[in-house]
Amino acid sequence: MGERVSKTFDLFGRLVRKNLWTIVLILAVVGFIALLEEVHEDGLLALDGWAYYLVVLHMRSEWLTPIMQSISELALPVVLVVMLLVVEAFAPGRRPGLCAAVNLALALALNLVLKELVQRPRPEGYRLIAESGYSFPSGHSMVAMAFYGLLVWMVWRYEGDRFVKVLCMGGLSLVIVAVGLSRIYLGVHYASDVIAGFCVSIAWLCAYTRIFVPMFLPEGHGPERRAAQEP
Repeated sequence: MGERVSKTFDLFGRLVRKNLWTIVLILAVVGFIALLEEVHEDGLLALDGWAYYLVVLHMRSEWLTPIMQSISELALPVVLVVMLLVVEAFAPGRRPGLCAAVNLALALALNLVLKELVQRPRPEGYRLIAESGYSFPSGHSMVAMAFYGLLVWMVWRYEGDRFVKVLCMGGLSLVIVAVGLSRIYLGVHYASDVIAGFCVSIAWLCAYTRIFVPMFLPEGHGPERRAAQEP
C-alpha cells in the first residue's frame, strides 16, 4: 500500500513539473478574470478596502513616502533601459537584451489595450503623486512582473550556483512585490489593479518564455529542462 501511494505521488510530481507553466498560466488567467468580473460588477472589492485600511491609513509616514516613490520608479523607462543594457551585457544567449526589450514592449502594449477596454477610474482623494489614465490593471505592476519576472526566469533557467540563484531570484521577487505595494501606498491604484497586473504578466510570461524566448536564448539547465527529460 505504501509503495503504491509513493508511486502515485511520484507520478503526480512529475506531471506537475512537466506541466508547471500550463498550470501557472491557467491559475493566472482565472485570477485575472475573477478580478475583472468583480470590478465590472461591484467597482470596489473588499480586498481594495482592506488594502486601503492597512497600507494607506496605517503604513503612510513622512520617512516611508520618499522610499515608496523611489521603489515605484523602478518600473520607469529610464531605469528599465539601464537594466536592459545590463541584461544585454551579462545574460546568456544571442540577444538577451532584445529578448527582454521585446517582452517589455509587448507587455506595455497589452496593458494599454486592457486599460482602454476596462476603463476603471483611478482612486480619488488620497493620491500622493499625480497620475493620469485608467487604473485597471496597474501598468507599473504589469511592467515590474513582466520585466523583472523575466529576469527571475533567466536566473532560474541559467544560473548554476544555487546560492546566487536563490539570492537573485529572491531579490528580484521582492522588487516586483515592492513596486506593486508602492502603487497602493501612493494612492494611484487599488489593490485589485496591482494583483490583476501581476496575473496578466504572469500569464504573459508563461506564453512568452515558451514562444519567443527560444529565438533569443539558449536551452538552459534549470528544473524545467530536467523535468522535461524525466520518463
